[in-house]
Amino acid sequence: MASRPADPTFTELFTPKLVTVLRERYGPADLRADAVAGLTVAIVALPLSMAIAIASGVTPDRGLYAAIVGGFIVSLMGGSRFQIGGPAGAFIVLVAATVGRHGVDGLILATLLSGLILVAIGLLRLGTFIKYIPYPVTVAFTAGIAVIIFASQLRELLGLDLEREPGPIVPKLAAIADALPTATPSAVAVALVTVGAIAATRRFRPHWPAMLIAVAVASVASWGLGLPVETIGSRFGGIPGSLPAPHLPALSTDKVLAVLPDALAFALLGGIESLLSAVVADSMSGRRHRSNCELVAQGTANVASALFGGICVTGTIARTATNVRAGARGPVAGMLHSAFLLLFMLAAAPLASYIPLAALAAVLAVVAWNMAEKHELLALLRSSRGDAVVVLATFLLVVLRDLTEGILVGFGLGALLFLHRMAQAVEVQVGDDRADAGDDRRPYDPDAAADPDVAVCRISGAFFFGAAANVGAVLDRLAEHPKAYVLDVSGVPDLDSTAATTIEGFVRKVERRGAAVYVAGARRPVRRVLLTHGVRPPRVRFKPTLAGALAAARAR
Repeated sequence: MASRPADPTFTELFTPKLVTVLRERYGPADLRADAVAGLTVAIVALPLSMAIAIASGVTPDRGLYAAIVGGFIVSLMGGSRFQIGGPAGAFIVLVAATVGRHGVDGLILATLLSGLILVAIGLLRLGTFIKYIPYPVTVAFTAGIAVIIFASQLRELLGLDLEREPGPIVPKLAAIADALPTATPSAVAVALVTVGAIAATRRFRPHWPAMLIAVAVASVASWGLGLPVETIGSRFGGIPGSLPAPHLPALSTDKVLAVLPDALAFALLGGIESLLSAVVADSMSGRRHRSNCELVAQGTANVASALFGGICVTGTIARTATNVRAGARGPVAGMLHSAFLLLFMLAAAPLASYIPLAALAAVLAVVAWNMAEKHELLALLRSSRGDAVVVLATFLLVVLRDLTEGILVGFGLGALLFLHRMAQAVEVQVGDDRADAGDDRRPYDPDAAADPDVAVCRISGAFFFGAAANVGAVLDRLAEHPKAYVLDVSGVPDLDSTAATTIEGFVRKVERRGAAVYVAGARRPVRRVLLTHGVRPPRVRFKPTLAGALAAARAR
């Protein structure tokens, strides 16, 4: 009998990958490779962090704080070798809504609370349950987020004069349509140049930092030509040249309760995004991450980011993939990426004032286009009616209603679809049509197979509440004249309380007629549930094989 592998210890589950890598004789060559990868990722993260912060309704420096402080903690404590933490486009919708409802102070408090929730989820080892979110749901909510991000950037892309931009997408598009006559040709030109520069760089120099080059070109062009476009300096007054001192946000019971729903949404989305990013890194590198350790690191990173005034932190798929492709050897690359970002902020903060907002909006428009997994979305819509319903419901709810609502409804529909398919997979056979019986492989007696005094019912598959009604109907239709019934459950790996209650009801019905019930081939977990629900001797007789049950029934 095969021995069950021992469960991993707490130390094995929560040892950061940095410790694992350092134990592998980490040397100067590895440090050089990580330095190159960290610099590459920092160049990609610099414009993205500011663009995501601005799109979220806060100042650009808060995105840099999240990437510097939060990104460093994610790599220092995380369970993935290559994870890059920082602000993510997926959070733009939630962060902007939270700022609109509770202000920046409420956002910082919600970020801190979400970090504590993620730490608790990781320590309770609940990270493994996040993998049960259906694939159609992740594809659909990512596509929905991409649509919302693109819609949120139309104002800056077109340079519209819009005093108040509504949050919901339908009123937002209506307000943008009304403001189209105020579009600024210079802003449109800057946005087009930025998109064109990104596309050209990726086409002819794919290893160069396309987004940073495009933003630099657009900034130099708008400054040199004196274009009348809004910049970071004209709207926000530039960015600070250093990190602020850490401090706690204002705390009160009423405020905590008010932002708690937003904190839960941040934690849910952060957990999903970070583990998806870790899985992408695993598939690219052949390594395996520690999911619960990663969640603890993500939670700690969000707490640290909030203390420095940063926004939400999560694993970023695009930057993590860039890190792997750049030749990173371990978490030191992510730590150096944060250090390089800090150096950029200290040295080049005055230059950031010249960056046009239209250029950053163009960067996010490209990010939104890349986020939407268009081929996967179309494949799911064509694959089956059930998957199409899950995808459309999730996508439309995310776009038109709420991100959390879309995920929860999509998960519920996906779970119902799975239960329906599993219920259809449960088979019930009445009678005996097999050539041999039980573990001893002895041939059946033809007279026993046709014995009118013994009825055989064979159940196979996961017998749970979804299939209980069908199995119960078959049991109710069994002939009432047999003197003994044999229930063969050798093909049932597991059953739940509803299934056990269904069998108990059948036993009660048979008892009133004075017939006997034999249960054959019940595995230990199945037998335990049946015993718990009253299906026990002397009401029934358990036999290890179908042959033994048939012999006992005939002898009676």
